Amino acid sequence: MNTDKIYAESIAKDYAPKDNSKIIALKKLDAKAKLPATVFTYSFGIVASLIAGLGMCLAMQVIGSGAMMMVLGILLGTVGFIACAINYPIYKKMLEKGKAKYAYEIVELAREISEQQ
Repeated sequence: MNTDKIYAESIAKDYAPKDNSKIIALKKLDAKAKLPATVFTYSFGIVASLIAGLGMCLAMQVIGSGAMMMVLGILLGTVGFIACAINYPIYKKMLEKGKAKYAYEIVELAREISEQQ
């Protein structure tokens, strides 16, 4: 089998004009189901990483000095690392809920498209 031909066809399919509005609607529904989980995960991950970084800076006394700042840094870093660790399970739950919310519409639309062709 000619893999170059298959690859070229798959790329061409992405750029071909899509006259079927049902395919566009299906892609929009799919994006609508996944977007809230993705936005939350990136935002939460960035904040958690910044908290962990601040904690490390305080613990290594790059910012501040004294034993109290070091203890605060260790606590803050631990909170940040825990938040980073739970980010992916939260993402999976949110994605699952988003998919469940739009599952019926997506399946029906996909069935209509597949029966049409």
